[in-house]
Amino acid sequence: MAYGDIARTIALQLKHGRQIAHARTISRLMARLVPIISSDNPAILIPVPLHRWRLWRRGFNQSALVADHLARLSGLSHHRMTLRRIKRTPSLGHLNRHQRRKAVTGAFGVKGDVQGRHIILIDDVFTTGSTAQACALALKKAGAARVDVICWARVSEEA
Repeated sequence: MAYGDIARTIALQLKHGRQIAHARTISRLMARLVPIISSDNPAILIPVPLHRWRLWRRGFNQSALVADHLARLSGLSHHRMTLRRIKRTPSLGHLNRHQRRKAVTGAFGVKGDVQGRHIILIDDVFTTGSTAQACALALKKAGAARVDVICWARVSEEA
């Protein structure tokens, strides 16, 4: 969905307002984008990770909560700890495209086997694509065959 007033409010209430029930609502609306299991090697859901200090401070990873619900709805497995944020990054909300790309370069690592797997990366908001691109690069370097991104809301270029 477009990142307008409603999507922004829901995303911010989930992320900063601790209204974690929004993760269930978000996942129900995202579920239609998850492929149906049809192979011997089905896709796996992997959330965009938070750095451990941000996770500790916030108490939860909103993308992981959404991925939990998507896993239940789709039957796909959820690999919460496979992708890790190994470099602490600043909050990206106030950064421009170039600053975001620089901030997330080398910020992610993979711990686990993704060799030959189809990965569905789960995120709440897709702004410039810098975070998704950095995550996908780490997953591809670790051997993932394909990485798709599913997010709750997308910021349009005009916004």
